[in-house]
Amino acid sequence: MDKVNTTDRLARLRELMSQNKVDIYIVPSEDSHQSEYVALTDMRRGYISGFSGSAGTAVITHDKAALATDGRYFNQAGKQLDGNWNLLKQGLQDVLTWQEWAIEQASSGDGKAIGVDPTTVTAPEARKLAEKLKKKGGGGKLVAVRENLVDAVWGKEKPERPSEKIMVLGQEYTGKNSGEKIEEVRKELEKRKARGFVVSMLDEVAWLFNLRGQDIPYNPVFFSYAVVTPKAATLYVDENKLPEGAEKALEGVTIRPYEAVFGDIAALSQEDQAVNGTSGGKAAKYLISTKASWALSQALGGEEKVEELRSPVGDAKAVKNKTELEGMRQCHIRDGAALTKYFAWLENELIEKKSTLDEVQAADKLEAIRKTHDKFVGLSFPTISSTGANAAVIHYQPEEGNCSTIDPSKVYLCDSGAQYLDGTTDTTRTLHFGEPTTAEREAYTLVLKGNIALELVKFPKGTSGFALDTLARQYLWQYGLDYRHGTGHGVGSFLNVHEGPIGIGTRVQYSEVPLAVGNVISDEPGYYEDGNFGIRIENIVMVKEVETKHKFGDKPYLGFEHVTMVPMCRKLIDVELLSEIERTWLNSYHKEVLQKTSSYFKDDELSRKWLERECAPY
Repeated sequence: MDKVNTTDRLARLRELMSQNKVDIYIVPSEDSHQSEYVALTDMRRGYISGFSGSAGTAVITHDKAALATDGRYFNQAGKQLDGNWNLLKQGLQDVLTWQEWAIEQASSGDGKAIGVDPTTVTAPEARKLAEKLKKKGGGGKLVAVRENLVDAVWGKEKPERPSEKIMVLGQEYTGKNSGEKIEEVRKELEKRKARGFVVSMLDEVAWLFNLRGQDIPYNPVFFSYAVVTPKAATLYVDENKLPEGAEKALEGVTIRPYEAVFGDIAALSQEDQAVNGTSGGKAAKYLISTKASWALSQALGGEEKVEELRSPVGDAKAVKNKTELEGMRQCHIRDGAALTKYFAWLENELIEKKSTLDEVQAADKLEAIRKTHDKFVGLSFPTISSTGANAAVIHYQPEEGNCSTIDPSKVYLCDSGAQYLDGTTDTTRTLHFGEPTTAEREAYTLVLKGNIALELVKFPKGTSGFALDTLARQYLWQYGLDYRHGTGHGVGSFLNVHEGPIGIGTRVQYSEVPLAVGNVISDEPGYYEDGNFGIRIENIVMVKEVETKHKFGDKPYLGFEHVTMVPMCRKLIDVELLSEIERTWLNSYHKEVLQKTSSYFKDDELSRKWLERECAPY
């Protein structure tokens, strides 16, 4: 993780800030669609700061610069930021949020302006920041800077926007045609008496029209917007990217250029104003997601002309249908077989052959194995292949020529996933190829106990992931241990590996959305000891209805069905710390893994023996 000298970049940015009469400039991680992973052309925060993690916000004044990120990236940011930057460790006591830090800089003089590209922040974020500025006093103001100043600094070196081909995903994978999905959106419009809904999240557009793309690394999406009204559906996309035969799949959908969306929705809004102004009627509002950009809200006439809400498309997408759920089961069996083959190969190379392998070489081998499996499309995120102390970096990403040699005497953590036509996978396993320490075995087993606790829980309908989070942490807490990341995230169906609105964790938004039958979510507690080792165990689970002796309040009760099919690490389990119920679950899980994946190793004795050894009952 080399440091990037950002002195010249910051100097050029500050010149542009002066020209635009901006005293503080905000550079978020997100693109115009609030994507977690972004195309190279949108990695502005990474370019200006040198920090490559997926989450964080940069705030630059004329003499200071700060980078705010969460606990997953404290270690990484500390290594990558040069001396120009102050690291704001979000979530720690007495550490300012990036908003507070920006406001503090703005309040140190009269009428200072905080500038931001309005396409890169959401309308609610912009409004809250403006309100806090006003409350603070001092005349500070938030201004929309139409030209992205980091783009101007980047200049000719800035990568071009991707224009990869789009594919139509068949109903054998989606379980529902796009026409049905559009009609469901129209029912929401009718219920809310709304003029239309502007779809701005890339995965929501892809899901709505049953299309997939390649514009964002690891996420099968494409640059687009959509507008659905009671009588029309418009897809804003580069038409040259659409495949032959797309007309049939998009029957009744109008295609417009990607760049035309802002002008079109502004015209629609003004047209509505003219009609309603003449008739004296009350103007129906357009719906936008709370994730929609400030620029989109402004184009529609501002907050008085729009209704912000959690996206109905996002909510519908998070509840998988029977076809999608079966696809998740099947792709995880294939993916589990790939991981088993990889771990057996890796152990054999390190222990029997005494081979020297670095983290990238190992990750490349895993990808090569995955590619041999049916319906494989690509990876779902960069593989975290980490040995020893690197495993303590929660979102560590090895780079060729700048990574560690795998040490068989140390913990090895592998967090990886793939995109298949029938689903998306995300699995973490922590292994040891030598003799683990007592502390490593203890930490691993406490994490495993938390993982099993979520697997076994039954809860009434209406329960959120916020309420379940402590179940995964309870055993670590008893030892005074914890981890600085959420316990679970939603997973898309051949879509984004991190999918809202659901999750298991302490984020407030997780308390707002109850888990529902058909949700697919990760179960991934962990423990990390900086400079030493890291532990994480991750299974993907699906919410299902379960039987209980009673049904208090006549409510259905829910639980989880696991789909990940990879054994736990036998060497790292301290069986004495497991209860009888936990041992029973572990034996049952390993029996299922063996039954569902062993057929892949009929002619592969090495992998078969490794699988049988790891799945042997306790």
